[in-house]
Amino acid sequence: MSLLCVAGCGCPAVAPEWHPVSVGVSDDLPPPRRPLFFPVVIATTFLSVIGMSAGLLLGSARERSTAERRGNAQPVVDQTGPAPGPVPDTGRSAGPECRRETQDAAGGIGVTLPVTRVLHIRTKTSEVYICADPAGNLYYHANTGGDSWQEGRTALFLSGVTEGGDGYHATATDGTKFTVSRERLVIDHPDGSVETQPARR
Repeated sequence: MSLLCVAGCGCPAVAPEWHPVSVGVSDDLPPPRRPLFFPVVIATTFLSVIGMSAGLLLGSARERSTAERRGNAQPVVDQTGPAPGPVPDTGRSAGPECRRETQDAAGGIGVTLPVTRVLHIRTKTSEVYICADPAGNLYYHANTGGDSWQEGRTALFLSGVTEGGDGYHATATDGTKFTVSRERLVIDHPDGSVETQPARR
């Protein structure tokens, strides 16, 4: 302390614990530690991604190698549904294809084409075809307009035809029933009247 201050010249009192010069951290202390949690998590995630990628690459390489070894193996069959069965044997040999108007009428209701001729007759006023699709289903197609086939006016196409002992049977939506054979066309009207048209030779 200065002699002037000792002499009572008004020097300010100095606190016993106050340092006029700032005190720094001792050089002997170690530096503060940084938290290791986040770097460890990031490193673990990175290594996991690398491991998964390597596993996928190895799996793909193994599949390719197996496929190459099976070079001549038979293809896998899709077994999601039953295998289609054989077309039923109807006992009828496929005849010539039915006329174009019949093909159009059948295709219009979703029938598998072509439909082929089973029976064809002409009467004095009508021309009648019985045709079959590849699965053996039968169809009736008749026309009363000569060479002009106008569906719904002069021509009538019916599905659901059945075969009986006296010929082929079809029924219209109004209840009219048709029976066709090589000898005749028989029409049973809803009012009970029956019309028979002999086949022309």
